[in-house]
Amino acid sequence: MPGTIQLEHLGNWTRVTLANPSKLNAIDIAMWRELRVVFERLQAMPPADAPHAVVVCGAGAQFASGGDIVEFAGFRFDEAQLLDFHENVVSPALQAMLDCDIPLFAQIEGACIGGGLEIAACCDIRVCGESSRFGAPIAKLGFPMAPGELEVLSRVVPAAVLREMLLEARLFDAAAALRLALVHEVVADAEVATCVQRRAERLAELSAPAARINKQTLRQIAAGTLSEAQRHAHFAYADSADHREGVTAFIEKRPPRFQRG
Repeated sequence: MPGTIQLEHLGNWTRVTLANPSKLNAIDIAMWRELRVVFERLQAMPPADAPHAVVVCGAGAQFASGGDIVEFAGFRFDEAQLLDFHENVVSPALQAMLDCDIPLFAQIEGACIGGGLEIAACCDIRVCGESSRFGAPIAKLGFPMAPGELEVLSRVVPAAVLREMLLEARLFDAAAALRLALVHEVVADAEVATCVQRRAERLAELSAPAARINKQTLRQIAAGTLSEAQRHAHFAYADSADHREGVTAFIEKRPPRFQRG
């Protein structure tokens, strides 16, 4: 039975759940395809209707244990099918997450391995439990990481650490992940969901347009494509309602009342 991607709208924020609990939320082909659809739809929503934050988590107190290895024998030994899987299934799903202007939180419990680590790497803020573990031990399965997925991980995993993960199939615990800045916060296992929800709700009270512009600009800088025209366009927010409200609220010594979607 294939896994699913579950979507739940909770006021100003949304939860996206990786659900394949009998396999520690291993991500099958159908889930990769649905993940892409979900994030393309979120990105396509009018900003006034879109959530102000998205929490990505796994069902049953596990994030994701990687790809669904049971499926692998059906396509991995054919070069054309293998290329199609990585280039036309997995990479577009990850890219849809990276292209999303809404702030993304990774609620990491338990295993965050392989494809699960790639999904977490596409999130802006990562919070994990004390017993979480991280890595991509695919050397034990006899294959390397696809270039597009390696590029995604290289944005958040230090180069030396990424070599340990891939060449030695090494796993890292939560304390090491925090020390290496793979995650932003480590909490008790029982508190992960509450902590992430609190952070998402707090972020959702801030200016959604400002968050979107920040994510867009960060992408442009990372890609090395911040042109003069884009620099000038950045300041189009000058007369926006949130800009006026934020500055006015500070001057009037009161909490800002930003527009809610």
